Amino acid sequence: MPYCVVTAAAVAGEEEVRIFYQRYGHGAAKVLLIIGFAGTYESWGPQVKGLTGAVEPVDEEAPAAGDDGSGAAEGVEVCCFDNRGMGRSSVPAHKSQYTTAIMAKDALALMNHLGWRKAHVFGHSMGERAMIASKLAAMAPDRVASLALLNTTGGGYQCIPKVDWHTISLACRFLRARTPEQRAILDLEVHYTREYLEEAVGSCTRRQMLYQEYVKGLSSGGMQSRHGFEGQINACWTHKLSTKELDRIRLAGFLVLIIHGRDDVVAQLYYARRLAEKLQPAAKLIELHGGHLVSHERPAEVNMSFMEMIKASKSNTELEEWSNLPKPDAGCLRKRDGDTVNYLIVTHNLLAKLQLILLFFFGVFYVILEHARRAIRVLKPVRVSASTL
Repeated sequence: MPYCVVTAAAVAGEEEVRIFYQRYGHGAAKVLLIIGFAGTYESWGPQVKGLTGAVEPVDEEAPAAGDDGSGAAEGVEVCCFDNRGMGRSSVPAHKSQYTTAIMAKDALALMNHLGWRKAHVFGHSMGERAMIASKLAAMAPDRVASLALLNTTGGGYQCIPKVDWHTISLACRFLRARTPEQRAILDLEVHYTREYLEEAVGSCTRRQMLYQEYVKGLSSGGMQSRHGFEGQINACWTHKLSTKELDRIRLAGFLVLIIHGRDDVVAQLYYARRLAEKLQPAAKLIELHGGHLVSHERPAEVNMSFMEMIKASKSNTELEEWSNLPKPDAGCLRKRDGDTVNYLIVTHNLLAKLQLILLFFFGVFYVILEHARRAIRVLKPVRVSASTL
């Protein structure tokens, strides 16, 4: 099996970690796909097929192709992999071994292993993965040909979904999910819109079809381990891009594409818009009708946007020509130091902090309630019939 071994020298203070990967297609354009939280490389299936036309991985024993002047040089070679803590990759035991900086170094080590000097980096989700992609771009902008972020946030409290009864219900059910069947039902509600799930596909609905696929995948690959789950949560929660890192991405000269589903119940659209504004003039923002897995729900549009960015990068398109965002002057007031402030953003930030506080108290209440229920079960007397005496 193809593995990239990340040694302690690559990530200081760490034990050896094995990263499982697969390559598809051949060509001069190299694309590194980084999947989202608790996902595996297989989640990139629609993009792999759309970008390369291939469904079977490359034989790692075969000689590399695409750089010999043949027609393959016009194609695309894709590599996708399981992040540490998930799938067939190693699962370190300590949360400190999961940060977006460490996991970005995993991705860089994989690029070195493949012999890729530069790649188009596409990351998905609160994905600490989209976070990993952006962290990689900040750490090594000279290794990035272009950057695409799907359904992303800025980490920390931005990972918290919009608080309403629906998301609270999803959170409670997520904590109680213990079987592949329970987890599959929940994942479908989180990943897709209701309209998409209820569409007829042959004699059944897409929900029924996807449910079988999800159960099969969870049963064969197994549920995510506790160490992997807690570690990836830690990576999301501790992720942050400083102003200096954002400037490094913005001024690096490569194109940035941010795609987000308008109906995403996990990653809020507001934070994607905010990130796109911070990355002007390099960023283009595309909003699609879809849920958290907009790459599956709208694969044609997503793949077309990816190919458009790859071609624009190859033709050295100017950043101002690429960006579709308006200049940040309307709806803003000037402060004395010349900076701009938008009162809508200030209000939203205050509401976001209030949302975080409410979610914290709800979590504490839920934990106390669960412990109380367990205590009652333990203390509840057991009736003994006379026949057992």
